[in-house]
Amino acid sequence: MLRLFRSAAILALACAAPALAMAEERVTFKSAKTTSSYYQMSVQIAEAVKAATDGGIIVTVEESQGSVQNVTEAARRQGNYVFTTPPVLVKLAQNGKAMFEGKENPKFADIRALFPIPSLTMHFVLRDDAGVETFADLKGKTILIGKGSFGAKEGAKYLGLFGLDGSVELANVELNAAVAALKNKQIDGFVTAGSYPAPNVIEAAAGTGITLLSMTDEQVAMTRRTRLVIPGGTYAGVEGDTVTTSLPVIAHTTTQMSDDTAYELTKAYWSSKDTMGEDAAWWNAVSGAMLANVHGKLHPGALRYYDEVKIDVPDALR
Repeated sequence: MLRLFRSAAILALACAAPALAMAEERVTFKSAKTTSSYYQMSVQIAEAVKAATDGGIIVTVEESQGSVQNVTEAARRQGNYVFTTPPVLVKLAQNGKAMFEGKENPKFADIRALFPIPSLTMHFVLRDDAGVETFADLKGKTILIGKGSFGAKEGAKYLGLFGLDGSVELANVELNAAVAALKNKQIDGFVTAGSYPAPNVIEAAAGTGITLLSMTDEQVAMTRRTRLVIPGGTYAGVEGDTVTTSLPVIAHTTTQMSDDTAYELTKAYWSSKDTMGEDAAWWNAVSGAMLANVHGKLHPGALRYYDEVKIDVPDALR
């Protein structure tokens, strides 16, 4: 009778093992405003991860009001919390500086990086008949930089850095009107920040001949941002490479995520990147080299994947 009980128990455990292996892991992905390209990216990641893991990992995308909120919530969220942010905000949070001054939390030290996603890329877009080839040529031109966004703030900063304060007329129009204003020759150009190829720049290139302003290495250094090259041919009519700046964006989690979950999530992301790139070209600009932009440490599970596929990881991230 005892032998029969033991046999039944062993059989029950054997039947339960596959069910345990197939247990569904749930991940919360804190993204951006629903109207932003980064929210669209997060939805793509969620769909790709579900497909790549055969439903083993289910990602729920949450709207966010911005990267500061994403980082702040990392200190109080439980379980598998993933969020996107420029790595500089992780550095500021962990050091209690800028917007995190007086809001220090030891749990910020538990933030770990997973993988890079498309960077915010600065675009200075000009009508090709505006006669603008360098930033110096912007003098006397009418440029739309928008209001309140990262691109607007950076655009205004660059005009000042490059000695153009007061010599460029700024159009008092929202950025969503830029393409129509360019086409109607109400403006000579506009500034926008988005993952390339940016939809509004694609639209402008298709409806109006455009040029993109390229920065010198000295100008890039002045901005203190990350150098990025938009390859020639990315936009219709722009054949040469464009040197510009970017704000890297990284998907992070915390040490609460298990190594196995972080490994499977990172593996699913990279194995799906080419497929995602067929639907949205901004994924094609992402590479393992962008890990160099990470601040702090990679999650051990993500690191296991990078070592497995031999992606070069800076020693400081290990």
